[in-house]
Order: sequence, then structure tokens, then C-alpha cells
Amino acid sequence: MTKPLQAGRLPRVSRNRQMVTGLAVSAALIVPWLVVHIAAVFFMPLSGVWLWLAPMIVAAQTVLSVGLFIVAHDGMHGSIAPFRPALNRGIARFCLLIYAGFSFEALAREHMRHHAKPGTADDPDYNFENPHSFVAWYYGFFRYYFGLKEFGILTAILAVYVFVIGAPVANLLLFWALPALLSSLQLFYFGTYQPHRPIDGVPFEDHHRARSVDLPPVLSLLTCFHFGYHLEHHHHPTEPWWRLPAVRRASLMAHNRKGHAT
Repeated sequence: MTKPLQAGRLPRVSRNRQMVTGLAVSAALIVPWLVVHIAAVFFMPLSGVWLWLAPMIVAAQTVLSVGLFIVAHDGMHGSIAPFRPALNRGIARFCLLIYAGFSFEALAREHMRHHAKPGTADDPDYNFENPHSFVAWYYGFFRYYFGLKEFGILTAILAVYVFVIGAPVANLLLFWALPALLSSLQLFYFGTYQPHRPIDGVPFEDHHRARSVDLPPVLSLLTCFHFGYHLEHHHHPTEPWWRLPAVRRASLMAHNRKGHAT
């Protein structure tokens, strides 16, 4: 991880361009997820050569599920389609519903609390009891966000899949439940635990109490759709995920200029 970097001057982008790009990249994640989900859950036999393809499908759907959640996260910040709140909320609600039956309102409310008071007792994403344990962080996070309401919604969806539409239970578990669980681990590790966990001898440098995971853009994309550039996200929460590499480059340039000046 690198030290937190103050944001530099960001490349300008028009609201219309951001909206067109935001809608396009959202569709590029949502549509493949739906296609793979429908094909794998309803039509893929778990036998013969198809069984050998299952790990690749699970891996692909895990990455796409990470993308679904990041799109929903951008919707919480209104950065899919700037100044189109209803469109942002609609896309985010749909992504969270097909991801795991989550409530947009509940997640958005708690996420705003996280941004307002990161790393404090009022931060729902921070674990004070076991600040160095990923297992404790993830277990607390899962319990906090996946309550009885979410369990009921997901159970109702699964009942419709199995008893109304006739989806095979094994396919549901393998191609929906497993990618959702794996993606939640991936999201939480790279997008919450690594950026916000305390490191002995390495203090946070500002009130955001966040660090950026120092990965090249390709790995940053594959791990968490650039959400690991987390300090940049906290400095510029309305920037969409696909702009975070540019935001980070601007921050690094500003940091280097400041270093040369001193």
C-alpha cells in the first residue's frame, strides 16, 4: 500500500459523457451477468464436458458479481448518470436485487455513514473489537448487512426460482450463491479491509482513515474494479469506478510535484 495521496487536478469530463459512459459500462456488466446467470442456472447440465466448464463459469460470474455491486455503489453516489437520481437509484436497486436481494435504501444509508465517519465508532464497516482480523471484520460486516429482511427477500426469490420456474437447486447454489459469496469476500477484502485496517507504525494521514491498495490498473480492475484506489474514492466519492485510475494518476502527479518543490 502507498501513503495516502492528496488529490491533484482531475481531467475534466462532461456530465453527458460521464452519463453515456456510465450507462454503457453498467450495461457491459449487467447484461453478461444476466446472460450467464440464465444460461448456467436454467440450462446447463452438471455432467459430462459441461462440468469441466463450471469452474470457469463460477470465476467469470464472480468477477461480474463484483462489478454488479460496484455499479450499485456508484448508483449510491449518483455517479452512473450525474443529476439523474431516479435513474441512478433504479440501476442500483436492480443490481443489488439480482446480486443477493439487498435493499438499496439500507445499504446507501449505511454507506453514507461510512463516508461521514470512517474508522470511528459510528462507521458500520469498521471492526473495533478485532481490527487486525479479516475473518472478524467480514463476519461482522455480513451479520450487519444481511439481516432477517434480506434473508426473507432472498428466500422468496429462491422459492420462485425453484418452485415456480423450476430451476435446479444445484445450479442455483453453484452459479448464483457461490459467485455471490466469493465476490463478497473479494469486495470486502480489497475494498474495505485492506484500505481501512490499521497498520502498526503506519498512521493514516487524514480524517478519511483510508489507504489505496497499490496495484497496477489491470490487477486493480480484476480485484475490485478499482475500488482498491480507496483514498481517491473517499476524496472524490462522486467519481465513478472507471475514473478512479485517472484520479489516482492525478494524485500521484500532485504528490510528486510537491516532493520536488520541497
